[in-house]
Amino acid sequence: MAIKLKDTEFRLSTVSLLDFKSIEMDRVLTGLFARIKHGGFDSRLSQGELHTIEKFAAQFLDNPDKFRGFNKHKRVLERWLETHLLDLVNRGKPGQAVAAPRPLHGYTYRFRNSKHCRDYGAAPQIYEMLWSARNETGKLALDRLKQFFFEGVDFATNQVDAGVEVDVETQALLSALTAEEVTQDAPKPNTREMHDPICVGSADLMANDILRLMSYRSVIPRSVMVEYLKILLAFHLALYYLRLLKILPGLVKRKAAEPLCQRERCPVKPSSANDPFGDCPFRIGLFVDVAGKSDGRIARLAVQSADVHYRRIPQFIRSNYVARKLDEFGRSLLALGTIQGGTRRQLAMWELLQLLDTGRAQERDNFFGMRLMSMVEETKGEDDTIDPEIQRVVDLQLGKMDTYIECLVALRGDYHRSFIVRALDSFMLKNRPGALLAQTRAKGASRRFVLDSRLLEVLLQLAVLEVSGAQGFYTREIKIEDLLVFLRERYGIFIDALPVGEGFGAPSIEDREALRQNKAAFKDKLRDIGFFQDLSDAYVTQHVTPRYRIEKDAPNGGGGA
Repeated sequence: MAIKLKDTEFRLSTVSLLDFKSIEMDRVLTGLFARIKHGGFDSRLSQGELHTIEKFAAQFLDNPDKFRGFNKHKRVLERWLETHLLDLVNRGKPGQAVAAPRPLHGYTYRFRNSKHCRDYGAAPQIYEMLWSARNETGKLALDRLKQFFFEGVDFATNQVDAGVEVDVETQALLSALTAEEVTQDAPKPNTREMHDPICVGSADLMANDILRLMSYRSVIPRSVMVEYLKILLAFHLALYYLRLLKILPGLVKRKAAEPLCQRERCPVKPSSANDPFGDCPFRIGLFVDVAGKSDGRIARLAVQSADVHYRRIPQFIRSNYVARKLDEFGRSLLALGTIQGGTRRQLAMWELLQLLDTGRAQERDNFFGMRLMSMVEETKGEDDTIDPEIQRVVDLQLGKMDTYIECLVALRGDYHRSFIVRALDSFMLKNRPGALLAQTRAKGASRRFVLDSRLLEVLLQLAVLEVSGAQGFYTREIKIEDLLVFLRERYGIFIDALPVGEGFGAPSIEDREALRQNKAAFKDKLRDIGFFQDLSDAYVTQHVTPRYRIEKDAPNGGGGA
């Protein structure tokens, strides 16, 4: 028999607001817009009739004064909507349906079909990370995103501002808004869970990068900026959860919160040009294949690097179960008045880990002993025999809590691992534009870290920025060696070196040759996307040049470092 829901519950908002499933960044941005508009809450706007391609086409056809000539080419219009304006599920298949318009404007959430436009907790995770970032940088980043995505809206009246010129796609969305939708749109109660991220340094880094990218908003075309933001947010979610795979088991093993991970003591300083992660004990390193070949020494090193991170998933699952079940244990103690928690219904992570103290051994044994006994009874077969997986764990004669946790891992570990793998694959945009991960379609093929041209382009836009006091940022050329250091120290992306300690030791002679080839491929890629100025073989004349320029004295929305 299957174990009951009280045992299988895995998600713990203190650890993550995400349901580990494959996500689409278009839908994540759409969900994020509603939360930006309503201060962290989702919208209560109820959905009536499903939005279809035909309904969107009607908005153009019924407004010939705004969209001249569209009514003469209805079929072309519908095809344009399918390919350019709308995010579809089951594209090109019998079950094709509209999820939402592409996230070109903040109000796209008002046109989403909720059952097809799920973000699985990624939108609130991003919002709360930005909200929690230190020195108000995250709140400033949220404000910059609001200004950019809600362009054409008068915030004082909450109405469309006819005096602001916007592109045709945005104009179509704004013209489709009805007075009823505007008045019904309000924050939906009980849709916000406020928790600081376990790694506040990752939140700081995400906020700082958004501020950097937003400094380009007057010089980069809107559609390009939206694509940059999708890639950047997916990239930061990937880095955060790869780091979380390392952090959570470390915290559980220590049975206490890591002192350096406390908000006030976190050593991460995104504004630091040199080594922003400082003394962080949970730094991660990813060796990326820039050459883009699925075989050879470079690819094997990138496979080895990815394998190191994905092999952390089982221990993360166990640690997440520990945190989740300690949370349930803590709630029971709060209800009994054994511990003091005021009116709070949930303990913070450091408080949960304190429940592993030896002074509460008897209380833990009582609580988890009852849970274990109940689970054993519920999973017995018709002949009253214990489930073989549970029996094997029981035979190890561990403590009550450890036995209970190991039983859950034995029964549900593979299930959760498959979903975590899918989530990580989607964050890293596997085999898609902006990818940090690649995998050939052959059965059983290994994953390997890569650096796709689109992702590199986004990171280059950030790398060429320099802080300009209170004015924000300005662009300047950067040397190739400085760029490699920037990627390595800021994001843990290794190209011409191996991340020692992250599955690697000192490089061999064969490794060194592969690293030289990878660096050469990196330069070729820079040249291909038009950023590399190569006047000679001398390092001092090899520069990355900005594609979009911001002058030093020109005010912009970057907001500084």
